[in-house]
Amino acid sequence: MADDLVVIDVHYNHTPQVISAYLLLGERPALIESGPTSTVDTLLAGVREAGVDPRDLRAVAVTHIHLDHAGGAGTLARRFPQLEVYVHPAGAPHLIDPARLVASAGRLYGDALQRLFGDVAPVPEGQVKVLQDGESVLLGSRQLVALDTPGHANHHHAFWDPASADLFTGDVAGVALPGSRYVRAPTPPPQLDLRAWDRSLARLRALRPRRLLLTHFGPHTWVADLLAQLEARLQRNLQLVREGLAAGESEDAITGRLRAETLREIELRDGPGASARYELIMPVWQSVTGLIRYVHTSEQEESRAP
Repeated sequence: MADDLVVIDVHYNHTPQVISAYLLLGERPALIESGPTSTVDTLLAGVREAGVDPRDLRAVAVTHIHLDHAGGAGTLARRFPQLEVYVHPAGAPHLIDPARLVASAGRLYGDALQRLFGDVAPVPEGQVKVLQDGESVLLGSRQLVALDTPGHANHHHAFWDPASADLFTGDVAGVALPGSRYVRAPTPPPQLDLRAWDRSLARLRALRPRRLLLTHFGPHTWVADLLAQLEARLQRNLQLVREGLAAGESEDAITGRLRAETLREIELRDGPGASARYELIMPVWQSVTGLIRYVHTSEQEESRAP
């Protein structure tokens, strides 16, 4: 790991190595990702352990506004009014007023929402800084470039460091946990767009990054294999869902088939029990729900096309 970069494990749901935030040291100390509100205290302990007073932090850049990535941004911004919160233009309104974001998450998580993510505080409007595609921002001592990378969500940025060839990917490069070489495809509703995701992956490859720094979890140097696995898994999961829908299967039945296939692949690669952390951060049922919605939305768009 570079001297100016610290990986902070926020121990989401009391589990190690499922959500990471990145602390960038230097003239403008900054975080990439806030994590959820439920882990803000753990995040700040990690900042202090790295030798930084949280009052000296100047920025938080979030890759997208899903609660596991940005849910704690409002709490941080209100606690530390010097912080600027950098976000995709499509995500900014939902940081300022998170009511719709929280309602959408509530439909997915139900009664578990509060326990997993905590309260979601609004970010004061004056602290929200919108980054356009290709715009650069100084985080730590690095000049990072925001890249519009839709697919997982339409409000998604990756952050590219051309000087080091480090690429902070949020969820656009999937989920790959330490100790494993298996890549999960995170496909939750409501804004999944696999065609856009294909274009985003092509954009990532064209950069020829040396290292991918995932939120789930940590840095990985096996770039080509990781991206190839993700691309193949996105297509395979879509195929499985399409086949299930064509056969008249219920969502539960499709979920059961994808879960069995996924667990078998992970445990063949990594051994018994290795799938538990993957299921915590991206449950199979969420991936199926997102893919079913995507299939139906795509069919509606095709039927309206001239």
